[in-house]
Amino acid sequence: MNATWTMYDWFADSVARHGDREIALEVAGETLTYSGLDALAARIAGELVAAHGGTPRRVGLLAARSTAAYAGYLAVQRLGAVVVPLNPAWPPARNATIAADAGLDLVITEDGTDLGTSSVDLPAERIAALRTGPVPDLPPSGAGPDSLAYILFTSGSTGRPKGVPIAHRNVSAYLGHVIPRYELGPGSRVSQTFDLTFDPSVYDMFAAWGSGAALVVPDKKELLTPVLFVNRARITHWNSVPSVASIAMRLRALRPDSMPTLRWSLFCGEALTLPHARAWHAAAPQSVLENIYGPTEMTVTWTEFRLPADPADWPAPANGTVPIGTPYPGQEHLVLDESGRPADTGELVVRGTQRFPGYLDPADDAGRFLRMVDGVAVVHDGEEPLTRDHWYRTGDRVGLLDGALVHLGRLDHQLKIRGYRVELGEIESALLDLPDVVEAVVLALPGVAGEVELAAACTGGLDDTAAALERLAARLPAYMIPASLTVLDTLPLNANGKVDRASLTAELGSAHTG
Repeated sequence: MNATWTMYDWFADSVARHGDREIALEVAGETLTYSGLDALAARIAGELVAAHGGTPRRVGLLAARSTAAYAGYLAVQRLGAVVVPLNPAWPPARNATIAADAGLDLVITEDGTDLGTSSVDLPAERIAALRTGPVPDLPPSGAGPDSLAYILFTSGSTGRPKGVPIAHRNVSAYLGHVIPRYELGPGSRVSQTFDLTFDPSVYDMFAAWGSGAALVVPDKKELLTPVLFVNRARITHWNSVPSVASIAMRLRALRPDSMPTLRWSLFCGEALTLPHARAWHAAAPQSVLENIYGPTEMTVTWTEFRLPADPADWPAPANGTVPIGTPYPGQEHLVLDESGRPADTGELVVRGTQRFPGYLDPADDAGRFLRMVDGVAVVHDGEEPLTRDHWYRTGDRVGLLDGALVHLGRLDHQLKIRGYRVELGEIESALLDLPDVVEAVVLALPGVAGEVELAAACTGGLDDTAAALERLAARLPAYMIPASLTVLDTLPLNANGKVDRASLTAELGSAHTG
């Protein structure tokens, strides 16, 4: 591993070593070798340079589960530009907001969607034409280890998505650990279950492409039938959110020994329950099963917990979840109590070679970092420059069990839904923007099979809650739309005059289960 490599360097090294001998990508009925994918990415890069009149600085990628999406991602990296994944399933207004906040020079699209900036449209017929022909001479990449590689936008408590930039140095530190750990290389077949707007997709793509493995992309239907996909595609390395296992359990698909090709199974993005882990282990007994954890700000995943081969030896935390384990090599962590002092249980704060350089909008840095002074945390006020010595505050509450970290929930009102990070404040802000809504609260309630379900309550003169939820769907992704919206005369308050979320949870939960 070379710590000075860019993301594209990882791919280019595999192209040089494997060329046409190994498959790099299988998607939507197409198969590309490493040489073929490299040439296609270079031709797309030429299209970007021509459209912009030079090398663009930041490029949006509005494509999903297609040759254009993956070759387009590599094309941006080939030019040393910053890729900003967008999601075709999101409301156009949300993608347009992200495009504006990211300062995009160009957007790669597949259907000509206009986000208010220049675009390069790559429908299937254009990709087919670019599969052949000369490879253009491209300007050299100006990217280095401290240059930004990608920017992901996560849910923001202010009601506006928050940009998280990741540097090439962060990604190289990450790939240098996970590729050898999971024994990736030629012959490995890696699943790609995550949307490109969700950072575990970086593992899927670049752990595969940095090792000579094949990236195998399921279509939307196959995401709902993971066992069938694993067997059809002969997947050796699986990576997904635990809710995929939950879906398979509900379909009674996790039969014993039903996934014989799997050698590695990774779960991340939300809590992995012991029942889900046991069911998956029984279905893939030859597979090593790991629970991995990490905020986007720490570059994909940052801790690991490998479950023993014999379930009789598995730990049993009181909350029924698999521990998140221990940090990767070269990473540091502290657990701090409410007074900012080290403790056995408290907030997890982290730093190391995978820590991002700070939010796209520096104003978002205030309160999210800290320094330790004389053994006590001093929270970053946003005035002084961030350094590599600053600790990032994850907002996650953790404890210890036999030396392994156990995730005990969020300290704020942020949570994970189907692996996506959601700030309840962003949904509340969107509700408050609706006519006739005076106050709004969004809560997380237990849903089917232990999954999280959102419920909202508001005050005001709102008459048609169904129409209100439809208006939210024009602004927010589907996973952020509450399952219910209840209009109340007043919101319950506690003795401090704040909204009594516990009381409201009981009220909405009763209505939800009733």
